Amino acid sequence: MLDGDWEAAVKSLTMALRKRFTRVAALLTLAVLAILAAAPQAMAADGVGLWGRTDDLVITLWAFGVMGFLTILVIGLSVVQARAESRRDRARAKIEQAPRD
Repeated sequence: MLDGDWEAAVKSLTMALRKRFTRVAALLTLAVLAILAAAPQAMAADGVGLWGRTDDLVITLWAFGVMGFLTILVIGLSVVQARAESRRDRARAKIEQAPRD
């Protein structure tokens, strides 16, 4: 590799790392700000938060909601993956059937 190519590769890698670092720093800052914004509600007195008074029924319904959401998410993502694999298999079969020169 020539010196010019080496310098261009290093410069390209440096720019890519700088972009990635900037993106990670922005996401980290956003996460910290979200946590700081939610802190007053988390420290509410007598279990009164955003939902209202938190009792056993609220916790139970919330947990069932989370379980239902995760179940639907897994099923939905499995369907998406199956369709993507089916499309990939059809494309491979089409490529294999094409005449070769």
